[in-house]
Amino acid sequence: MTIKIAPVKIQPNFMRNRVLQTLLIFYAGIWTWAAINPVYRFDWFLENILTILSVVVLAATYHRFPLSNVSYILIIFFMVLHTIGSHYTYAEVPLGFWVKDTFDLSRNHYDRVVHFSFGLLLAYPFREAVLRLITRHSLSASLFALTLVFTYSGGFEIIEWIVASIVDPKAGTAYLGTQGDEFDSQKDMALAASGALIALGLTAVVLMKTEKKD
Repeated sequence: MTIKIAPVKIQPNFMRNRVLQTLLIFYAGIWTWAAINPVYRFDWFLENILTILSVVVLAATYHRFPLSNVSYILIIFFMVLHTIGSHYTYAEVPLGFWVKDTFDLSRNHYDRVVHFSFGLLLAYPFREAVLRLITRHSLSASLFALTLVFTYSGGFEIIEWIVASIVDPKAGTAYLGTQGDEFDSQKDMALAASGALIALGLTAVVLMKTEKKD
């Protein structure tokens, strides 16, 4: 498989794209597992609204605007992390408790990892979309992608607040997963932006090395 940085055009061919087929089967398995006896069924439902919408949008736009396999790999990896969080709730993921106990931390940091991963894993797909739809200028596309990460991260925090304010208190608390941190939203947004900066920085390094070889 040839990996290109932000290709101008990709021909959709799902039947021959073994990478994408494997990703879908893998994610379908994870999602099915997560849907079986989640810790809080209503919280699982809330967490999966955006997940299902994302899958529908990606599937609906595939023939007109397919992304690169690199972008799909990054998107699926993020969705797997989110889906695991939806099964247990972010504040109660066992791996997070293991890390908390091992390193004597004050809270379960799984939610922090996912917010950081939002920027780290989705900045590249955002950048690819911007390069193909809006501008071919590399720096402008990266800045636009960083803005999108910050916008979506902040927008999600607002959606969480609205949803938590209208659902029952127990489900709302599980959905927010603040674990008593009054600055939870701000930290989540900062982590997402940090992840995006790292991803875009790595992309710039790869681009420079590729240009030198050419």
